[in-house]
Amino acid sequence: MTKNNAKIISSGAYAPENKIDNLYFNEKLGEDVDTWLSENVQIYERRWCSPDESTADLAEKAALQAIERAGIKASDIDLIIISTDTPEFISPSTASIVQHRLGAVNAGTFDINTACAGFVTALDMGSKYLRADEQYQYVLVIGAYAMSKHLNMEDKKTVTLFADGAGAVILKSEPFEEKQGYQCGQLISRGEYNEWMGIYGGGAKMPVDQKVLDNKDHKLKFVKKFPKELNPEIWSKMIKNLCEKTQTKPEDVNRFFITQININAIHETLDLLNLPRDRGHCVMHYFGYTGSACIPMAFNDAMEKGLVKSGDYLHFIGSGGGLAFASSAFYL
Repeated sequence: MTKNNAKIISSGAYAPENKIDNLYFNEKLGEDVDTWLSENVQIYERRWCSPDESTADLAEKAALQAIERAGIKASDIDLIIISTDTPEFISPSTASIVQHRLGAVNAGTFDINTACAGFVTALDMGSKYLRADEQYQYVLVIGAYAMSKHLNMEDKKTVTLFADGAGAVILKSEPFEEKQGYQCGQLISRGEYNEWMGIYGGGAKMPVDQKVLDNKDHKLKFVKKFPKELNPEIWSKMIKNLCEKTQTKPEDVNRFFITQININAIHETLDLLNLPRDRGHCVMHYFGYTGSACIPMAFNDAMEKGLVKSGDYLHFIGSGGGLAFASSAFYL
């Protein structure tokens, strides 16, 4: 075990130029969904890929920004981890495509899929690579999402929420110092919910055939409604666990970056912790729900706006289909 630690040294993000506002769905679905989305979900618009854009394109652009801001070359990167459940292909990995496009000739690559918990899972993994093995100096972690490609345009429950984007961070190996860089993380699964939401056609269980196409099993589906208390309860417990491990309190956390599918779940989590709701930084209002990209996109937005600074104590809390949950604590 080395005495090094992982530190976030830069971020980047990208969202497609194609803006879709709520009024689009009023016309598309023939009813007023704008009022409900605006008042209850607080999503006003989102971005969707153009027909010739896909996950690797989004990931590449977010990565290029993070690399430039880090002041390094793509060839300096030792490892690229991409979190996505909308991969460029079933095989090979999206990370291998992005590695080639970036010219990151010295980087190993792999994808992970823990759905929308993926970026935090990848952040935790990348940090542990840097802590455990001194041959790794720079790790590029990307959350990328092109869910518009998998939406049933007639399904009000999904088509109005989900959107596309990518966010990236560069992790650097630096000598270990107290209250700097990665502190700890936690992964949790609730696998009993694996059939409640997902894209069920196209894999080995249901290869694409006419029946899958007719039933739209190759599109994203909400099969059952999740208990609304599930995320706030698990998120708040994960935050408390991170604080216990770091000998801190929830009120010591400067910013929370939490999965952004439901603003009410974020507010309820912060309410359970008796914290101001504005500690949870959100970008969902104008970018929709971007799955594994939403947390790094929110972090990048906070960085660009000067809402986080060196020395701040941050919690990253993700959840997604499976169900999968991931948390990670950092000092910036």
